Amino acid sequence: MAIRDPRPATRSAPRRWAALAGAVVLAATALTAVMLNTPPAVAASAGTGTGYLHTSGNKIVDSTGATVRLTGINWFGMETDNKTFHGLWASVTWKSMMDHMASLGYNTIRVPFSDDALKSGAQATSVNTYTNPDLVGLSPMQILDKVVDYAGQKGMRIILDRHRPTSAQQTALWYTSAVPESTWISDWQMLAQHYAGNPTVIGADLHNEPHADGTSPNGTGSCWGCGDTTRDWRLAAQRAGNAILSVNSNWLIFVEGISCLDGGNANTWDNIPDDPCGWWGGNLHNVGQYPVQLNVANRVVYSPHDYATSVADQTWFHDSTYPANLPGIWDFFWGYIYKQNIAPIMVGEFGTTLASNVDKVWLQNLMQYMGTGVNGMSFTYWSWNPDSGDTGGIVQDDWVTVNQAKQDILQPYLIPPTGGGTPTGGPTTTRPTTAPPSTTPPTSTSPTTRPTTPPPTTAPPSTAPPSNGGRCSVAFSVASSWPGGFNDNVTLTNTGTSVWHNWTVTWTVPSGVTLVNAWSSTITTSGTTWTVKAPSWSPDLAAGASVTFGFQANGSSTPNPSNIACS
Repeated sequence: MAIRDPRPATRSAPRRWAALAGAVVLAATALTAVMLNTPPAVAASAGTGTGYLHTSGNKIVDSTGATVRLTGINWFGMETDNKTFHGLWASVTWKSMMDHMASLGYNTIRVPFSDDALKSGAQATSVNTYTNPDLVGLSPMQILDKVVDYAGQKGMRIILDRHRPTSAQQTALWYTSAVPESTWISDWQMLAQHYAGNPTVIGADLHNEPHADGTSPNGTGSCWGCGDTTRDWRLAAQRAGNAILSVNSNWLIFVEGISCLDGGNANTWDNIPDDPCGWWGGNLHNVGQYPVQLNVANRVVYSPHDYATSVADQTWFHDSTYPANLPGIWDFFWGYIYKQNIAPIMVGEFGTTLASNVDKVWLQNLMQYMGTGVNGMSFTYWSWNPDSGDTGGIVQDDWVTVNQAKQDILQPYLIPPTGGGTPTGGPTTTRPTTAPPSTTPPTSTSPTTRPTTPPPTTAPPSTAPPSNGGRCSVAFSVASSWPGGFNDNVTLTNTGTSVWHNWTVTWTVPSGVTLVNAWSSTITTSGTTWTVKAPSWSPDLAAGASVTFGFQANGSSTPNPSNIACS
């Protein structure tokens, strides 16, 4: 994730999700009963513990065996063209920001970076030389060292996140032609050696959000357990994890999920052609069958990502049982790992603008699901930064004012570090806040290219002409397809001059095309005639406005609907 960077998305409709819906809801109830009953010791350092950390069942524990819970925040920027933390251009010192984080209850900082920032001669940019004169002329690594040192003084922990191979964009695989796997591993070993003996840095989040490659009809993205060493993320995590532990055996190895178990390959390796897909980095369903196995025991922490509708819409947000369906979905993708005592969970990214009540309900339910107190799942919220375009931040554009609506939901689940922060909860500065900065925020960044829906695997969308005097236009595009079925996205535009109340569209499909499920609309069928109605939560369409909905069907991937009519 980075500035103006759309959050990870799934295929428009997980192909098997409708069939699994009942099963995962039942699983939520069953798995909840498998929690450990032994009361663990409480960490002496208010959540972050003492010394190096390791795992015990589904717990993270410190050097004394006391349970630790990481309740942290993402502070990004080192993965972008700036190659260092964002906000260093603001009229508030970097130490004051960290004081502020700690005072709010964030005991851990997840630091995204790219391999570009680690190169010899890499330069940090957009640092306010008036507010932060102690950072002037420092390299990205030297600035990181100062942040690590101050975090240690405050009792905070640091997780390093290899977010991108380069500052350009995120990638489906952990390597590219320009940044091969050998570079990825050697950079991790360098960092592990650099911070050896410093327990403030607790581990490596190996690669951010491996996912299916939606640009290829056969799929070339990351899979889990497929055995292809060029694509199997689980095997790559083992190789990198073992290489890191060979030079620093004390680190935790944080392993994210993928998006689709088969990597987007229509010819699936597991003979299941309809594996459901989750968020980028969020699908850990195959861990039970194919766990990450390292040469040093008790080092693996699984780290899924999960997001709200402000990032990308998903079918489960519109299910009639929402939000009661959420625990079953989380159980299916990653929660079972914690509930079955396989390994700890640290939700590495989750966030929202809170622009809608749906998002508020999602965040409230996710926090409840992760649990309270030292025995809950660990997490690092996305993000501290206000310049995350699709989630915003905990602080607003001045890098000082707290988004209280978000903080109020998170606050009951936060465990402050023992070093604490400023008692008032606000940052302090060592120089006047009216001083003009010597640099300005960057005017452009290098966002990743995460589509909110997959690109079509066939020809570009075709628009069928309306048959009722120009009331609407309807464009169909194939989002994904496989032998005998497909997902379609439909864009409906009100071409009239007034609000279209309770919009309804009908069309005819060729014989043999049958509906499986739909999202963001209600679809009923009568033979080859399909009737699509507006969803109850958004019944009206303004003049000139468009709405996108979709469906999954069996049959040809080029249905060529006809007789389109709007009413």
